[in-house]
Amino acid sequence: MPQDTKTIREMCAEFGVTPRTLRFYEAKELLFPHRDGQHRLFTRRDQARLKLILRGKRFGFSLEEIRQLLEMYDRDDSELKQLRKTYDIARARLADMERQRDELTEAIADLKKELAWGEDVLRNADRPKAAE
Repeated sequence: MPQDTKTIREMCAEFGVTPRTLRFYEAKELLFPHRDGQHRLFTRRDQARLKLILRGKRFGFSLEEIRQLLEMYDRDDSELKQLRKTYDIARARLADMERQRDELTEAIADLKKELAWGEDVLRNADRPKAAE
């Protein structure tokens, strides 16, 4: 086995993924390991692609967005073109994440208000009633 290839076990250990994850990415045609009998051998190209896939997933890119970026890289080695496309997708993703954060912050504030109201109601309900 050439030194620049890795087995599925080595890929899992290096990237912290499961064999199922690697097979999933292979089925989605994002990775293209070579076969040696029943064994998958991942090239340096596959390793680089997996690194990009995992980074894209961490940033919330869809698999389709990741595929488009990887395909663009395969078609055109122009790093500037890929950088522009990546930049545009990343800006849009950042805007989505910030919107989600703002919505979550608002929901947390609303829930805290409701909990404070509920706490007051319960505290008052537990007090002995004054003689009438």
